[in-house]
Amino acid sequence: MQQAGGRKIGWISAAAIVVANMVGTGVFTSLGLQLQGLSSTWTILLLWMIGGMVSLFGAFSYAELGTKLPRSGGEYYFLSRIYHPFIGYLSGWVSLTVGFAASVALAAMAMGAYIEKFAPFSAQAVATGAIVLISMVHSVNIRQSSNFQNTFTALKLLLILFFIIASFTLPAESGAVELSNAWHTDLSKPAFAVSLVYVIYAFSGWNAAAYIVEEIEDPARNLPRALIGGTLVVSLLYVLLQMAFLKQATIPQLRGKIEVGQVVAELMFGPAGGRLVSFFIALFLISSISAMVWVGPRVVRAMANDYSIWRFMAADNRSGIPVKAVWLQAGISIFMVATSYFEQVLLYSGFVLQLFTTAAVAGIFVMRWKNGHSGYSSPGYPWVQLAFLGISLWILAFLLYDHPFESLLGLANLGLGAVSYWLSKEHGYQFEQDDA
Repeated sequence: MQQAGGRKIGWISAAAIVVANMVGTGVFTSLGLQLQGLSSTWTILLLWMIGGMVSLFGAFSYAELGTKLPRSGGEYYFLSRIYHPFIGYLSGWVSLTVGFAASVALAAMAMGAYIEKFAPFSAQAVATGAIVLISMVHSVNIRQSSNFQNTFTALKLLLILFFIIASFTLPAESGAVELSNAWHTDLSKPAFAVSLVYVIYAFSGWNAAAYIVEEIEDPARNLPRALIGGTLVVSLLYVLLQMAFLKQATIPQLRGKIEVGQVVAELMFGPAGGRLVSFFIALFLISSISAMVWVGPRVVRAMANDYSIWRFMAADNRSGIPVKAVWLQAGISIFMVATSYFEQVLLYSGFVLQLFTTAAVAGIFVMRWKNGHSGYSSPGYPWVQLAFLGISLWILAFLLYDHPFESLLGLANLGLGAVSYWLSKEHGYQFEQDDA
């Protein structure tokens, strides 16, 4: 469904969705785990630069896909058009059942864990309340959603910038910055491979604007700006933030710690400052939850427009918001919060989510072969796509080797999706076409 012109957003709002999806708790927690097996500052910075590079290559690719296939839904629509509706349906099924709902639940519970230190509420109560309130915000109109998203994303960026500036401005007694040649040996360690997987996960969300193409004004121009601009901003902030952490704290102070942000804040500002930073970290998770509450239901709506069995989820309100899909996702997320099921779901869904992203980027080659090439072109084609695919296939192989049971469970979920697809076809199917 096309949105009326007055209901569309510009590239800055679309980029805010990308930034909010990407920046979660991972950037404040990963460093302590990485330092358990690595010791060189160069190695740590290299990990985050590789993560930024891979994400940027993905953003280049999705910018071309989204401008040539300008319909909301992300991988669901891309894979349906490029390969077969069945492949796209499976991607949409994973997004519907676990992808966005589990991510919302995880961010909401992380927010609750921070808030319960300062307020007489349990983490589950805070998480549930946050999901309900944010879903209400996104059930009205796109202007309200955009204003809410932009405000909390700006607050998130201001917090990170403050943290970076304070770290480089304030003196440090002894930091972990060590610019030695130890990175040569670090590269051959299994810990480097493990750390790279988690860094890539910390960068996930770079494709968020591709899920709401129809809600972006002039997507041929603004979608690439949003995807690439948002990814570049986050990549730069991530590298600077790791340098800030390493400047203020020693390796023993950080190694194995999950609450890296709080540890460094206490070193810079004292215990009270550390608690205050923890509170602001909780607040900036609002923008992460908000972005996923906005984006996820658009996949459901795209499927509902194509398959009659899901048609009851296709209805929009007068402002073009898929309200039923918003509350379906909210209900699944609240269920996961109540049962603490989301952690297992995220673990086994990671493999298939990465699989579909890989298939989408590979689809550029298929799309150009089928239809030729015109319009927006990904910078660096075909080398950036080949580099992205090489690293993605390595990650898939690593996950299958390191977490075989969870990866196979993710594939089993695709079996349920296949049954659902067959039922959907039996009840009626009309895949919407447009000019590629």
